[in-house]
Amino acid sequence: MMKPQVLLLGEIDHAHKEWSSLSSIANVIEPKARSREEFIEECKSGAFDKISVAYRTFQSVAITGLIDEELVSVLPKGLKFIAHNGAGYDQIDVHACTAHGIRVSNVPTAVDDATADVNMFLILGALRGFNTSMMALRNGHWKGSPPPPLGHDPQGKVLGILGMGGIGRNLMKKAAAFGMTTQYYNRSPLSKELSGGAKYKETRHIISTKEFEKMRKGVVIVNTARGAVMDEDALVKALDKGQVGSCGLDVFEEEPKVHPGLVANPNVMLVPHMGTWTVETQTKMEVWCIKNVKSAIEKGKLMSPVGEQKNM
Repeated sequence: MMKPQVLLLGEIDHAHKEWSSLSSIANVIEPKARSREEFIEECKSGAFDKISVAYRTFQSVAITGLIDEELVSVLPKGLKFIAHNGAGYDQIDVHACTAHGIRVSNVPTAVDDATADVNMFLILGALRGFNTSMMALRNGHWKGSPPPPLGHDPQGKVLGILGMGGIGRNLMKKAAAFGMTTQYYNRSPLSKELSGGAKYKETRHIISTKEFEKMRKGVVIVNTARGAVMDEDALVKALDKGQVGSCGLDVFEEEPKVHPGLVANPNVMLVPHMGTWTVETQTKMEVWCIKNVKSAIEKGKLMSPVGEQKNM
């Protein structure tokens, strides 16, 4: 009996042993295409007709483009599972996949510690106003001329978390160690056990001018979720007016492009999407994704389907 085929979209950088173990239950093939147009033609040629599972990374978007209706419609009919190596999956149109009978998984908790760590780093840096003096120091001006305004301690501050998933709950625990209290917004209130006693606060998903104006003047904003959560133009204007005192960003609306108003503002700490950029976390993510591939082959279902497909 022929082994099922797995399509590798992207690279395996760390979990080589776990990936090699797939050879006992599946044959792995890789696309020859180097662009979306070439990939679509390769799909149409029948090169992937025996594939049942695809393993993909964020970086594979350079070859396939977004996994949208156009692409899903030319994928082989036998492809039933896409194991995505990432917590966020905004590169994948899950509704299009569902319509074509394709199940999608992600790695929902493997990223929690590393992303929350970066969030805490940005919170502390933005609160203390470190960025201006870090820039001054490299330019030979010590703290700056004149020195910057005094920063603020985290103790006693209120942390508002938009999206109380695994990363948010992890961040809440780290923030508590710094003496911060938490309010959160989630699609629905969490159980007392999951919320850890944090107060449930309902707010808007989209943060723009109206939302900034409701905040206390000088508020500190940090984003390690997705760039599109926040209106960057509105954020730049709020920073210029002093409504937002400082911010720390790991994600941006049009990555790798960064709004020039953010780059120019010394009160903005910028990190180029490095929330999961550690050996340990990248390895955990790959191992988790490989387990999804194995589960799809051996059990006909994914270990961690995305939220939109959990009840399917």
